[in-house]
Amino acid sequence: MKDILDKAKQWLTATFDTETQTEIQELISNSPDALADRFYKDMEFGTGGMRGVMGAGTNRINKYTLGRATQGLSNYLIENVKKEQLSVVIAFDCRHNSQKFAKVVADVLSANNIKVFLFEDLRPTPELSFAVRHLGCDAGIVLTASHNPPEYNGYKVYWADGGQIVPPHDGGIIAKVNDLDFSEINFDAKEDLIEVIGKEVDDAFIDGSVKNGCLSENVNRDDLKIVFTSLHGTSIVSVPDALAKAGYSNVHIVEEQRTPNGDFPTVKSPNPEEPEALKMATDLANKLGADIVIGTDPDCDRLGVAVRDLDGNMKLMNGNQTMVVMTEFLLKKWKEEGKINGNQFVGSTIVSTELVNKAAASYGVATKVGLTGFKWIAKMIRDYESMDFIGGGEESFGYMIGDFVRDKDAVTATLLACEVAAFAKQNGSSFYEELLNVYMRNNFYKEHLISITKKGMDGAAEIKQMLSDMRNNPLTEIDGEKIESLCDYQASTKKNLITGKVTNIDLPKSNVLIYQTESGTRIAARPSGTEPKIKFYFSVNTSLEDIKKAVEVEAELDAKIQRIIKEMKLS
Repeated sequence: MKDILDKAKQWLTATFDTETQTEIQELISNSPDALADRFYKDMEFGTGGMRGVMGAGTNRINKYTLGRATQGLSNYLIENVKKEQLSVVIAFDCRHNSQKFAKVVADVLSANNIKVFLFEDLRPTPELSFAVRHLGCDAGIVLTASHNPPEYNGYKVYWADGGQIVPPHDGGIIAKVNDLDFSEINFDAKEDLIEVIGKEVDDAFIDGSVKNGCLSENVNRDDLKIVFTSLHGTSIVSVPDALAKAGYSNVHIVEEQRTPNGDFPTVKSPNPEEPEALKMATDLANKLGADIVIGTDPDCDRLGVAVRDLDGNMKLMNGNQTMVVMTEFLLKKWKEEGKINGNQFVGSTIVSTELVNKAAASYGVATKVGLTGFKWIAKMIRDYESMDFIGGGEESFGYMIGDFVRDKDAVTATLLACEVAAFAKQNGSSFYEELLNVYMRNNFYKEHLISITKKGMDGAAEIKQMLSDMRNNPLTEIDGEKIESLCDYQASTKKNLITGKVTNIDLPKSNVLIYQTESGTRIAARPSGTEPKIKFYFSVNTSLEDIKKAVEVEAELDAKIQRIIKEMKLS
């Protein structure tokens, strides 16, 4: 506790403003436990940036932790990008303090003689990714905490290609940040280097979204009835305009959730992965007889899609299902246009469904599989520049079409989801039936995710121990199936647990474990990179011989997943 107190007292010095000093003094005097949580570690500038609870302290998002990160980024840019005038574009979302934090970041960059393009108001994260290349910037920053609770905020860094930072730049920036003392931050803004931007970039982004998300000329877009909710987030400034420009006239917005609000007052969590978050939208869809519901997270990089099942009920697709249908649609269009020649690929991640890989292979298209996170899919585009990137996604409700945005993009993905639904409807099918057709051809894959929250110092230790146990005392059987292999991405090894053969995994190291049985059942475990959680991913599959048996087969797969969860003592 003495170390924590000494660390906290440094925040009572002249380096920090009066408001911060007062907040820390109050904690020292009256709240030792809260003080410990704020100072037991530093807010890490990780491989993509930072995300955490707002407040004073080294383990919080505030002016100083953001300033230190930005000073480190400035130092790295100045040292490694040899240009007469460096430039960075900054965007922010609807969260509390996001606009204020964006100005702090702009001040630090300009103080270091870096030109800043600062969005006039909240904008979607994918527009920030687009703007980096559109404006010819050397980096980009967005202030957002995605779907985290209202008390969170965060900071993500993008490189000149519009993708989030990856090696070697991430490690180089982290080293610069870690070398800094808070007293070394230059907050003295040079206002003449800060340029406010807005409509010109917006128009270019919407035009690009429509071009990439609308692939068919002969689609009756007027006939598709859409319900859209922004869940109080930034997508309200982009998605309705993009739908209108694309020709979708039958769009109904959930008015109670239209206004951006960092408290997210109508939902427990602004996370489109959760059916409860989209309940107001699906209720409206049922009232109106809508075909499709689209909901986006606060920074508009992920989308939830609900569509009518075979019985006419609204059904929320999971991220794997949505990415499978959209990838299949893209592949079919590329094939129809004669553009598949063996030089194309789609992108996925190690915890996403393998059904995407099978579907792509049926069209003669490769699937590049990377670690969790869209920065790795963006990196694939650079690594395979001689190949055509069709699209890519991950299980956590993110998708990217083409490469005009180099991150998951709910604006363009919304247009593509509606394109699939509209095209299917006018041809006597539906979004859901298109998914079942993929299952018929490749097997019915069912995935499920469990997130277990473990907060604070003790929680972090528990998560570490759980993964250690799974790594050092591996499962040998699950639900009566022999475990065939264990992939340990921290050790970069794949071990056949039946033969004992070990092969290397050619991916960056990551604290992820994946078990796979002889029958294709997969169990993955990893700590969340943005929340105090450990995540378990389950994937099971079996054949689907008749679409009419889809409900029955899905129930069997769900029951299998629940047996596995119980067997692993996770329920």
